[in-house]
Amino acid sequence: MSEDFKKTREEWKKILSPEEFEICINHGTEPPFSGKYNSTKLDGNFKCTCCGEELFSSDTKFDSGSGWPSFWQPITDEKIEYIRDSSYGMERIEVNCKKCGSHLGHVFDDGPKPTNLRYCINSLSLKHEKDE
Repeated sequence: MSEDFKKTREEWKKILSPEEFEICINHGTEPPFSGKYNSTKLDGNFKCTCCGEELFSSDTKFDSGSGWPSFWQPITDEKIEYIRDSSYGMERIEVNCKKCGSHLGHVFDDGPKPTNLRYCINSLSLKHEKDE
């Protein structure tokens, strides 16, 4: 995590909505099919809600049927922090924004070619920026 975006929980509470704070800082999960980006076909990039880092392109977004926005790769792998997550009796890989540490979601190995990955991301972790 970049020192520029290291904030206390109280500082994040002042910046984020309660829902964004729950997902991004408390590592929560939106209910499936509830997020604003789940079925969107918007062009452009998806940025981190907390720091504005560009994380995913609409070119890699696909409908996984999981209920969360899904991407088959990030813009670059260096923008994502990968953490082993064994909560809830499952073995998963949590993905966070490497710049600010915000929780994004999880990555699974059941996605489409060419990567066979499915980055399952909470809509509240993202902000969309349309191509100009």
